[in-house]
Amino acid sequence: MLAFLVGLLCFVALGGGYVARGQDAKGTRFVCTSIPIDADPNCPLPPIPMQSTSPQEDELRNTVMQLRETILQQKETIVNQRETIKELTGKLTQCESASESTMLDGKQNQGSWRKDFSKTSGKDTMGDLPRDPSETIDNLGRTMQSLKDRLENLEQQQMRANMSGAAFPNELRDLLQRRLGDLENQLLNKVSELEDEKSMLYNETAAHRHRTDTALNTLLERIHELEKGNSGFKSPEDFKVSLPLRTNYLYGRIKKSLPEMYAFTVCMWLKSSTSPGIGAPFSYGVPGQANEIVLIEWGDNPIELLINDKVAQLPLSVSDGRWHHICITWTTRDGLWEAYQDGEKLGSGENLAPWHPIKPGGVIILGQEQDTVGGRFDATQAFVGEMTQFNIWDRVLKAQDIMSMANCSSNMPGNVIPWVDNNVDVFGGATKWALEMCEDRLYDS
Repeated sequence: MLAFLVGLLCFVALGGGYVARGQDAKGTRFVCTSIPIDADPNCPLPPIPMQSTSPQEDELRNTVMQLRETILQQKETIVNQRETIKELTGKLTQCESASESTMLDGKQNQGSWRKDFSKTSGKDTMGDLPRDPSETIDNLGRTMQSLKDRLENLEQQQMRANMSGAAFPNELRDLLQRRLGDLENQLLNKVSELEDEKSMLYNETAAHRHRTDTALNTLLERIHELEKGNSGFKSPEDFKVSLPLRTNYLYGRIKKSLPEMYAFTVCMWLKSSTSPGIGAPFSYGVPGQANEIVLIEWGDNPIELLINDKVAQLPLSVSDGRWHHICITWTTRDGLWEAYQDGEKLGSGENLAPWHPIKPGGVIILGQEQDTVGGRFDATQAFVGEMTQFNIWDRVLKAQDIMSMANCSSNMPGNVIPWVDNNVDVFGGATKWALEMCEDRLYDS
């Protein structure tokens, strides 16, 4: 047994050195052999046969292997505990920093407490560890428990400080109150300024709205004046209606309507240079018959007179751009009609809607032909030019009366429809202008 222990010690002492070197040499191995105590180590001895191991030796060898495995496991545990200590130490440092920023009066105590801990602990837990694994584990457990206690203490102090506010010194509390007071005053001033700006903006908006409304009203009044024409005529009949474009929305309208008639005379002054066809200078429509009375020149056709949708062609020509006086007479007896231009009778006929009375209650339109009563105009049938002195009588005028009006020697307003300013409305851009017919006609000639 003693020889075995001596051999084991030799193996432990020399196995790491001589055996390692023996492995470095090429094919060389060193074997330790036990010799008696009083024998000379320089003398070669015959090899002693190896004895078989006993159960005690096997148990001892197993114990040594288990100790080695335990040491390796403790090393791994120590490494893991080091990482945990580093993490807890970092968290503790953060908590101490937060506590130092909020608790000004405890700054020095907390700093010195950490220094005292490092002095009084006697050991650096992060340094060399004791060789005994059980002692190492106990030290690590005590260190971790100490760190946990410190961390819980700091968290409780921080919670109490947040709940009660007692941890703040009086100077810091006063400073915060003054700062909050300043911010409140600034906020109130800003709100007051915004209220003033809102009031000024409202006043400016109201003033701008008033100016806009005034301008719009002025513009509307001007448009209304232009649509109605110039009311400052020398006399109510001294004006003309201008229809400058061939559209379906420029027209004039006579406010009065016609009674039931069995004869009529229509006279007017026309000026147009449009071709082909001057359009419809006027039309009269009643419910059930939009073409009760129509005077129209459409396309290359001659001027036509329609009564109750019956047609007669008139030998008139007024598209030379000069003023012309036109008169048309009709009577229900045999449907007789006559056409005058500039005081001269140019044509006559009969059988134009004979024995048909002109129906009352219709609409007279200047410058458009009606497809329905008072509307549905066709732009191709619109009159383009100027007209004035549109009068209607409920009888057939004599030839000398027509000549007197054509040469400006007399003025005869119509007894059914007279040409006066307040009886004519214009729409869609049609206008009324002052005109002294005879002077303007002399100027043209």
